[in-house]
Amino acid sequence: MTRILGIETSCDETAVAVVRDGQEIESNVIASQTDLHARYGGVMPEQASRAHLRAILPTLDEALAQAHADWDTIDAIAVTHGPGLAGALLVGVNVAKGLAFARRKPLLGINHLEGHVYANWLRAPDARPDEPAFPMVGLIVSGGHTDLVAATGHGQYRRLGRTRDDAAGEAFDKVARMLGLGFPGGPAIEREAVAGDPKRFKFPRAWLEADSWDVSFSGLKTAVLHQVRDLGVDTDHASAQERRAHLPVADLAASFQAAVVDVLATRAVGAARTFGATQLALGGGVAANRTLLRTVEERAQLPVLCPPPALCTDNAAMIAAAAFFRFRTGERADLTLDVDPGLPIA
Repeated sequence: MTRILGIETSCDETAVAVVRDGQEIESNVIASQTDLHARYGGVMPEQASRAHLRAILPTLDEALAQAHADWDTIDAIAVTHGPGLAGALLVGVNVAKGLAFARRKPLLGINHLEGHVYANWLRAPDARPDEPAFPMVGLIVSGGHTDLVAATGHGQYRRLGRTRDDAAGEAFDKVARMLGLGFPGGPAIEREAVAGDPKRFKFPRAWLEADSWDVSFSGLKTAVLHQVRDLGVDTDHASAQERRAHLPVADLAASFQAAVVDVLATRAVGAARTFGATQLALGGGVAANRTLLRTVEERAQLPVLCPPPALCTDNAAMIAAAAFFRFRTGERADLTLDVDPGLPIA
């Protein structure tokens, strides 16, 4: 049995988890900053870093307590060292290095994007999910990242495509503000879209070059902005209440969501077929969108994996899971480990 303690502070969630053998979650504690950042309509990096400093030690203590673990039973410490907000990453990395030094534990630095893929390996005690298998295509969609990768084995990635501008989650947040729905935008738009007509507004899909797996959402975002203005709302001055009162919010949300989902599902399914994947794995906060999951499942002709919503968003269990497979091959980091805010998955 191998127990790994994971730490995740790449953005606005302070998270610590204990995971056994890369799969079984013994604890997964998350101190969310959503309420803190909601007043600004997005994540404020300096505020996020300060909140991590306040929350990291209580979160660590709670994770160990929930797992009924002490330091003698922890085999290694894993921490997200990129990509993410520099100040936020520094909190987690420095705490992890301090613990590794003080407790004489092996240290592993983990890519946040890889963690989202490995959320598909996680399970609750006694649960038996489908075992992920290679070769695999992974679609990682979150507030800051939209990446399409091919994986031929543990730690063996080829990045096929990425966003050329806004990440999918960022587009959700920006459009939600246009519609007066607040932050975070993804869940708010998904809730509104349930009652909306996804065909009412003909929003564009950016398919880019024929040989590219990249995506783009800036044009879609601009199209929604122009539509909101055409409907008589002053986007520079109207309050959130005024936007909700004067706009067909449900139809706008449904039409926007349909455009994003169409592009993401088409790219993911096409890549899985082209590169001979045996499974297609989703990960990241936007993967919690059930319309995206249903669409991918309907179009794919192979098994589709997706974590439960609570494991799609940032958490430390996914970091510990990813670390387990690197730990067992002998990979280790030393105390010179540093943050890398722009770290690519491949």
